[in-house]
Amino acid sequence: MLPSTQTGLVFNIQKYSLHDGPGIRTTVFLKGCPLKCLWCHNPEGISPQPEMVVIESRCLACGECRSACLLPAASDGGGFLPLRNDDCTLCGECVVACPSGGRQMLGNSLSVAEVMASVRQDRVFYDDSGGGLTVSGGEPLSQPQFLLALLEACRGEGIHAVLDTTGFGPTELLLAAAAMTDLVLYDLKVLDDARHRQLTGVSNNLILANLQRLDRVHSNIWVRLPVVPGFNDDLANLRQIADFVVGLRHITLVNLLPFHRTGIDKFARLGKTHALDGVQAPSAELMETAVSIFHDVGLNARIGG
Repeated sequence: MLPSTQTGLVFNIQKYSLHDGPGIRTTVFLKGCPLKCLWCHNPEGISPQPEMVVIESRCLACGECRSACLLPAASDGGGFLPLRNDDCTLCGECVVACPSGGRQMLGNSLSVAEVMASVRQDRVFYDDSGGGLTVSGGEPLSQPQFLLALLEACRGEGIHAVLDTTGFGPTELLLAAAAMTDLVLYDLKVLDDARHRQLTGVSNNLILANLQRLDRVHSNIWVRLPVVPGFNDDLANLRQIADFVVGLRHITLVNLLPFHRTGIDKFARLGKTHALDGVQAPSAELMETAVSIFHDVGLNARIGG
């Protein structure tokens, strides 16, 4: 298969992104992530398969989705057709039938050539701002062939490329992808392994080891830390992470990312539960305290992406 025809499952291409690396960027979000962070703000990126979402506020109660559905008893009742995750075949008929865009399919199979065509549309903004393409997710390492082919295409056209990763993936794949990027955005959440398992569903041993390996060969890494009240915002965890990061050589910036509640509605639209009831954005005072912890050990750190 030619690199340009390699396909990947993409759930969003976000134009004019200002928080996924330097300058004005186009961020390509790939589906599939081995982590299940309790505070995930992109839950539509967790599953490696296409998914249906329902936006109830857009429902016109017209019944078109029920008429279009091929499953038994879909026409029963009124109003929007609820998600039927156990039975739905994702045929997309209800999406096509909905006149208000209240039903959407997340996850489209796109080729590298199709993604690059979208990326090139914004090249003038990259040139003026120092921006480019960011590959995010989900976890991009979960789609290795597509990730490498897309990064190779960017390098071939001289487009600044950024990889946004949890670091949870094969070491050699991470290093191969990083070799074709100008910058790696590397997520850290919690340093204690048992706590990391509890909050994300996976160990962080590989994540930390991969960051150390990456630090040996890549000269431009930004560590990104979501600050989530009640989950990982305690000073002990922040100090542990700062002490770990300061021992690396090529961390050029630490981004402290305040938790926001935009992902909560996404869980509901996907028919999924979350553990974020009552969790609010961290206070300005907490964020200033957090960033000072990293400054105190000599790291370049700032609030936000």
